[in-house]
Parts: sequence; structure tokens; C-alpha cells
Amino acid sequence: MPRINLLPWREAERKRRRQEFGVGVVGALVFAGLIAFLINLQMQGAIDRQNERNRYLTSEIANLDRQIAEILDLEQKKQRLLARMQVIEQLERSRPEIVHVFDQLVRTLPDGVYLTEIKQTNRQIQLKGVAQSSTRVATYMRNLDASEWFADPSLHILETKGTSEGGSEFTLNIVQENPLLPKSEAETVASTGGAR
Repeated sequence: MPRINLLPWREAERKRRRQEFGVGVVGALVFAGLIAFLINLQMQGAIDRQNERNRYLTSEIANLDRQIAEILDLEQKKQRLLARMQVIEQLERSRPEIVHVFDQLVRTLPDGVYLTEIKQTNRQIQLKGVAQSSTRVATYMRNLDASEWFADPSLHILETKGTSEGGSEFTLNIVQENPLLPKSEAETVASTGGAR
């Protein structure tokens, strides 16, 4: 005999499909959530590693900055020491210079000329004195110009006294030179004003 299924099989089929669809949706959501969690976990790990690298680089940069500052400080100290050494070397070389200057002042002084004052400012020397005549002052200037320790004598004041002794008061300037120094070094000393 034929069987007739009177149960609402279509309803049961729809219900089963809805359940399968619901299970599939829930499974897909769980799977998507799991993938999102894993991606988030991986990204957070990458961010943490990068932050750790950044901290390391920042600390190393700070160390390098300190080392650079120390190096610059050492360079400045080195430059100061070199400058001091140069000054000391110039002083050592120019130590006998004043002896030569006074010796040449005496050797170039003609008879009848007397110095009353000598004043030095850097490499400029100002001489004040008394001469029996203006021709003796001119002779003195020629003698100074011929000396290798002096250059550029220039007369600033020449006053003739009206006394019975006669005589002339004079003021002249000369430039001190050092023939013992090489030419380039003598120019450096002259431009810096000497090492006194």
C-alpha cells in the first residue's frame, strides 16, 4: 500500500535549512572573529617590536650625541692647546728680540741725539728725544731705516728750542721687525700684534 507522508515536510526542510544557515553564519562569524583576532595580535606584536626598535635607536642616538659632544669638546681643547703652544713657541723665538731691539736703538743713535722716552704698542715703537740739530734727527731716521730690526721710521713732531743750548725735541715712530723669523711668520706676528 502506498505511504502518504502527511507531515509538513516542507516546514521541516525550511527549518533545517535555517538551522544550517544559522550554524554557517555563526561559524563564519566565529572564523572571521578568530582571523581578526590573529591579525590584531600579529599587528600588535609588530607594533611592539617597532616601538622597541625605536626606543633602542633613540637611546643609541642619545649615546652618539653625548659622544659627539665629548669629541667636539676635545677638539676645542685641542685647538686651545695648539694655540697656547704656538704662543709659547713665538715667545721662545722672540725672547732675545728685545735685546736686539735695544742693541739696535743704541747702535743707530748718532752723536748729539739723546732719547728721553721709549714706548712700544704691539709692533709700533714711539721714540721721544732731544737732538742738537734737525740734521742729526734725519741721520737717526736713516740709521733706523737701514737697520734690519726696524722699518718705516716716520717723524711726527720736531720742535726747535730757542734756548742758548739750541737743540730740537722730536717724536718719531718705527715698526719693529724680526729678521730671525721666516717672512710668513713675521707677517703673522705683525698682524696679531706680537706675542707680548
